[in-house]
Amino acid sequence: MEQLPLLDSYLQQLHLPVFAEQYAQVADEAARANLSYDRFLLLLAEQELAQRDALRQRQCIKAARFPVLKELADFDFGVIPSLNRARILELARGHYLTQAETVLLIGNPGLGKTHIATGLALSACRQRQRVRFYTAAALVNELLSAQEAMQLGRLIGGALKHQLIVIDELGFLPLSASGAQLLFQFCRPRPTYYVVGCR
Repeated sequence: MEQLPLLDSYLQQLHLPVFAEQYAQVADEAARANLSYDRFLLLLAEQELAQRDALRQRQCIKAARFPVLKELADFDFGVIPSLNRARILELARGHYLTQAETVLLIGNPGLGKTHIATGLALSACRQRQRVRFYTAAALVNELLSAQEAMQLGRLIGGALKHQLIVIDELGFLPLSASGAQLLFQFCRPRPTYYVVGCR
């Protein structure tokens, strides 16, 4: 089937780029398979939705500002036999967000807290949740800068729009009294939930 300029124009106006790109090929395949018109439309709609979902996930992952992407599938649970693998994989399903649970990962450096926190946050992104990843030091620096610029309310208000905040390396470096107070102020009013890596 050849592309139809007027149809292409309408599909662009309707913001259906996958329809516009794929309808000729899918129509040819549907004709060869003797599919009905509604099955043809269903195939196109499924492709459009899959593309939108993939784009939304990529946007969520980019907006989270992960320093490095680490998947739970790549974590070696055998290194820490006492770690409850089933519980971590259950957390990856995201119920802790809807049940208002905060996740604390506590242990010595090098055990994989950042890897697990990143993996859980990536899972949340793939569930189209708004996520933001911080190290504690970077967050405190942002808070101090925002306070100095009289933008603290704006920064905290923007953070309230996230469903999950990851604060990594909490306790790794000592915080000043003002930094600790700002961190407390940042965390206190939030309905958002956290994955926190603590030393």
